Amino acid sequence: MPESKQAYLHIENLTKYFGEFVAVSKLSLEIFSGEFICFLGPSGCGKTTLLRAIAGLDPQSSGSITQDGKNISNLPPSERDFGIVFQSYALFPNLTVFQNVAYGLENQRLPKEEIRKRVASLLELVGMPEHTEKYPAQLSGGEQQRVALSRALVTSPGLLLLDEPLSALDARVRVALRQEIRALHERLGVTTILVTHDQEEALSMADRIVVMNDGRIEQVGTPEEIYSTPASPFVADFIGVMNFMQGEIFSNGTVRIGENSINCETGNNQDGHKVRLTVRPEDILCRTDSTSDQSVSLNSFAVKVESLEFLGSFCRLILSGPEGFGKLKADLSTQQVHELRVTQGSSLTAEFPSRNLRIFPES
Repeated sequence: MPESKQAYLHIENLTKYFGEFVAVSKLSLEIFSGEFICFLGPSGCGKTTLLRAIAGLDPQSSGSITQDGKNISNLPPSERDFGIVFQSYALFPNLTVFQNVAYGLENQRLPKEEIRKRVASLLELVGMPEHTEKYPAQLSGGEQQRVALSRALVTSPGLLLLDEPLSALDARVRVALRQEIRALHERLGVTTILVTHDQEEALSMADRIVVMNDGRIEQVGTPEEIYSTPASPFVADFIGVMNFMQGEIFSNGTVRIGENSINCETGNNQDGHKVRLTVRPEDILCRTDSTSDQSVSLNSFAVKVESLEFLGSFCRLILSGPEGFGKLKADLSTQQVHELRVTQGSSLTAEFPSRNLRIFPES
C-alpha cells in the first residue's frame, strides 16, 4: 500500500434506496491516494451500487462523496474524474481498437499527434500495439477487456473503477489479466476500486479489501487481516473455507464442546456464553496414532476419515470427531496423505493449535 496516508476518496454516511429497498445503508469509508481497493461480497450486497454512486451513474439518496478534497456528491458523471471498465467491455463495435481508445481524448479536442502518442503508449502498455486497426468482434474476450482498460486510462483519470471486469472471462485469461491489472496499477499508481464477488481475485489483487454484506461494511483490512482475523462469522465463512463448531465458554481460556474442552483465547466472553469456534482446514494438524502423543499435545482429539477429495496440490479430508464437533474439513498436502497412509476409514489424531482458533459470540 502507498506510504502517503492521504485520503483521496472520502465517503460519509452514504445511503442508497431503490423504492423501499435499502441497497446501501449509512456507509462511511476512506480510500487513500494510489491504493488498490476491492469491494467484495455476495450478489446483492451493495458493492456495485456503491461503485455506481461514486461514479455518479446512480447517485446516492443521502450522504456525501469527496474526491481529492472536492465534494462531488451532486456532480454528473461527465464532471467527475474517473475511468470505468464494465464486465461487458462496452466497446463501440463500429470503431477500431485505436478509435475506441482515442474516443475520450477526441472529446477533449486534443491535437491529433498527442492522441496518437497516448493511444499507442497505452496499447503498448497492455500488450496490444499491433491490434490498432482491428474491430472488437475480431478480438478475444481478454483482448477486448485490455482495450476497455486502455480506454478507461487514456485520459489519465485520478480514479479507476472496475466493475467485475474479469467475470466473463475463462479461468486462465482471468488469472493472467489479474496479474496484468495489478502490474499496470503499480506502474501508473492510479487509485483503483475493483468490485468483485471472487475472493481469490480480491485476495491476490487488493491492498485492502472492503467486505460488504446487506449494504453495510463487515470488515476493512489487508488480505492477510481479512483471511487470518475475520471480524465476524460472515467474513470467516465468505473468505476461504472455515470450520464452525458450537460450544460454550467453560472458563477463561477454555471452550467446552460436548464432553471435551478446547484451549483458546476467549477474550471478554463470560463463562456459560454460547460461542462459535472457528478453524481453517489447513490449520488442523493430523497425525497417525503411532506418531501422536495426546498427553503432550493440547487440543488433540481422535477423529475418523469419512472421505477424501483430491484437489491437486492438496487433499481435503472430511473428518468426524468427538460428539459436538460435527463434520470437519482438514487440508493435507498430497505428500502428507501418502506418508500417513490416509484412506477412507483411517483413524487419526487431529490437533487444533490455539493460535489458529477464533471464537464469535453466538448471535
